Amino acid sequence: MEQNTALPKDQLMSVLRTAPDRLEFLTPNDWILIIDKARRLNLKKDEVLIKQGKREQTIYILLDGRLRIAVSGTQVAAVGPGEICGEMAYLENSLASATATVEEDGQAYAIDWAVLTDLFELFPHLAYRFYRSLAVKLSRRLREQLLSR
Repeated sequence: MEQNTALPKDQLMSVLRTAPDRLEFLTPNDWILIIDKARRLNLKKDEVLIKQGKREQTIYILLDGRLRIAVSGTQVAAVGPGEICGEMAYLENSLASATATVEEDGQAYAIDWAVLTDLFELFPHLAYRFYRSLAVKLSRRLREQLLSR
Protein backbone atom coordinates (compact mmCIF):
# COMPACT_ATOMS: atom_id res chain seq x y z
CA MET A 1 0.00 0.00 0.00
CA GLU A 2 1.45 3.26 -1.07
CA GLN A 3 0.47 6.23 1.07
CA ASN A 4 -0.55 9.47 -0.62
CA THR A 5 -1.10 12.59 1.47
CA ALA A 6 -3.14 14.62 -1.04
CA LEU A 7 -6.83 14.62 -0.11
CA PRO A 8 -9.22 15.36 -3.02
CA LYS A 9 -12.15 16.18 -0.71
CA ASP A 10 -14.51 17.37 -3.45
CA GLN A 11 -14.09 14.12 -5.33
CA LEU A 12 -14.58 12.08 -2.17
CA MET A 13 -17.68 14.02 -1.11
CA SER A 14 -19.26 13.37 -4.51
CA VAL A 15 -18.56 9.63 -4.22
CA LEU A 16 -19.83 9.48 -0.62
CA ARG A 17 -23.11 11.22 -1.52
CA THR A 18 -23.89 8.91 -4.44
CA ALA A 19 -22.69 5.49 -3.22
CA PRO A 20 -25.62 3.04 -3.09
CA ASP A 21 -24.40 1.44 0.17
CA ARG A 22 -23.23 4.65 1.85
CA LEU A 23 -23.27 5.69 5.49
CA GLU A 24 -26.38 7.69 4.82
CA PHE A 25 -26.75 9.64 8.06
CA LEU A 26 -23.30 11.21 7.99
CA THR A 27 -23.27 14.86 6.95
CA PRO A 28 -20.63 16.47 4.71
CA ASN A 29 -19.15 18.06 7.86
CA ASP A 30 -18.97 14.62 9.52
CA TRP A 31 -17.07 13.26 6.54
CA ILE A 32 -14.67 16.20 6.58
CA LEU A 33 -13.85 15.48 10.24
CA ILE A 34 -13.20 11.82 9.44
CA ILE A 35 -11.22 12.41 6.24
CA ASP A 36 -9.03 15.05 7.89
CA LYS A 37 -7.80 12.33 10.29
CA ALA A 38 -7.47 9.61 7.64
CA ARG A 39 -4.55 8.53 5.45
CA ARG A 40 -5.05 8.28 1.71
CA LEU A 41 -3.75 5.07 0.17
CA ASN A 42 -3.16 3.92 -3.40
CA LEU A 43 -4.36 0.34 -3.78
CA LYS A 44 -2.99 -2.17 -6.28
CA LYS A 45 -4.79 -5.17 -7.77
CA ASP A 46 -4.45 -8.37 -5.67
CA GLU A 47 -3.19 -6.45 -2.63
CA VAL A 48 -4.69 -7.74 0.64
CA LEU A 49 -6.09 -4.85 2.64
CA ILE A 50 -7.60 -6.87 5.51
CA LYS A 51 -6.75 -10.48 6.38
CA GLN A 52 -9.32 -12.74 8.00
CA GLY A 53 -8.38 -13.62 11.58
CA LYS A 54 -5.98 -10.67 11.99
CA ARG A 55 -6.43 -7.60 14.18
CA GLU A 56 -6.21 -4.77 11.67
CA GLN A 57 -7.65 -1.89 13.77
CA THR A 58 -8.34 0.22 10.70
CA ILE A 59 -11.50 1.13 8.83
CA TYR A 60 -11.16 1.76 5.10
CA ILE A 61 -13.30 4.09 2.99
CA LEU A 62 -13.01 3.27 -0.70
CA LEU A 63 -12.70 6.26 -3.00
CA ASP A 64 -12.45 4.27 -6.22
CA GLY A 65 -11.64 0.76 -7.34
CA ARG A 66 -13.23 -2.40 -5.97
CA LEU A 67 -12.57 -4.81 -3.11
CA ARG A 68 -13.45 -8.50 -2.97
CA ILE A 69 -14.64 -9.65 0.46
CA ALA A 70 -14.09 -13.35 1.16
CA VAL A 71 -14.60 -15.65 4.12
CA SER A 72 -12.39 -18.75 4.09
CA GLY A 73 -11.69 -18.16 0.39
CA THR A 74 -15.35 -17.82 -0.67
CA GLN A 75 -16.46 -14.42 -1.94
CA VAL A 76 -19.34 -13.09 0.14
CA ALA A 77 -19.46 -9.44 -0.95
CA ALA A 78 -17.82 -6.65 -2.88
CA VAL A 79 -17.04 -3.11 -1.77
CA GLY A 80 -17.23 -0.25 -4.24
CA PRO A 81 -16.60 3.49 -4.22
CA GLY A 82 -18.03 5.34 -1.23
CA GLU A 83 -18.36 2.17 0.86
CA ILE A 84 -16.40 1.09 3.92
CA CYS A 85 -14.85 -2.13 5.16
CA GLY A 86 -13.42 -3.19 8.48
CA GLU A 87 -16.50 -1.91 10.29
CA MET A 88 -17.58 -5.24 11.78
CA ALA A 89 -14.26 -5.83 13.55
CA TYR A 90 -14.40 -2.22 14.79
CA LEU A 91 -17.91 -2.63 16.18
CA GLU A 92 -17.02 -5.87 17.92
CA ASN A 93 -13.44 -4.90 18.84
CA SER A 94 -12.39 -8.21 17.34
CA LEU A 95 -10.37 -9.89 14.65
CA ALA A 96 -11.28 -9.43 11.00
CA SER A 97 -14.09 -11.78 9.99
CA ALA A 98 -13.18 -11.66 6.28
CA THR A 99 -10.35 -10.91 3.88
CA ALA A 100 -10.57 -7.78 1.71
CA THR A 101 -8.53 -8.02 -1.50
CA VAL A 102 -8.18 -5.30 -4.13
CA GLU A 103 -9.95 -6.39 -7.34
CA GLU A 104 -9.41 -3.12 -9.23
CA ASP A 105 -6.68 -0.56 -8.57
CA GLY A 106 -8.00 2.36 -6.61
CA GLN A 107 -7.67 4.66 -3.67
CA ALA A 108 -8.94 4.45 -0.14
CA TYR A 109 -8.84 6.40 3.08
CA ALA A 110 -7.69 4.53 6.17
CA ILE A 111 -8.63 5.66 9.67
CA ASP A 112 -7.32 3.90 12.74
CA TRP A 113 -9.83 2.76 15.34
CA ALA A 114 -8.21 4.85 18.08
CA VAL A 115 -8.41 8.01 15.97
CA LEU A 116 -12.07 7.34 15.14
CA THR A 117 -12.87 6.72 18.81
CA ASP A 118 -11.16 9.99 19.76
CA LEU A 119 -13.27 11.83 17.17
CA PHE A 120 -16.43 10.28 18.61
CA GLU A 121 -15.51 11.44 22.10
CA LEU A 122 -14.98 14.98 20.82
CA PHE A 123 -18.08 14.97 18.60
CA PRO A 124 -20.83 12.76 20.11
CA HIS A 125 -23.29 13.68 17.37
CA LEU A 126 -20.85 12.34 14.79
CA ALA A 127 -20.70 9.07 16.73
CA TYR A 128 -24.51 8.87 16.82
CA ARG A 129 -24.82 9.37 13.05
CA PHE A 130 -21.95 6.96 12.32
CA TYR A 131 -23.35 4.15 14.46
CA ARG A 132 -26.90 4.71 13.19
CA SER A 133 -25.60 4.52 9.62
CA LEU A 134 -23.75 1.28 10.39
CA ALA A 135 -26.82 -0.22 12.10
CA VAL A 136 -28.99 0.47 9.05
CA LYS A 137 -26.28 -0.77 6.67
CA LEU A 138 -25.81 -4.04 8.58
CA SER A 139 -29.56 -4.51 8.97
CA ARG A 140 -30.06 -4.17 5.20
CA ARG A 141 -27.19 -6.59 4.57
CA LEU A 142 -28.80 -9.16 6.88
CA ARG A 143 -32.24 -8.65 5.30
CA GLU A 144 -30.75 -9.18 1.81
CA GLN A 145 -29.11 -12.41 2.97
CA LEU A 146 -32.36 -13.68 4.49
CA LEU A 147 -34.44 -12.80 1.43
CA SER A 148 -31.97 -14.43 -0.95
CA ARG A 149 -32.40 -17.84 0.67
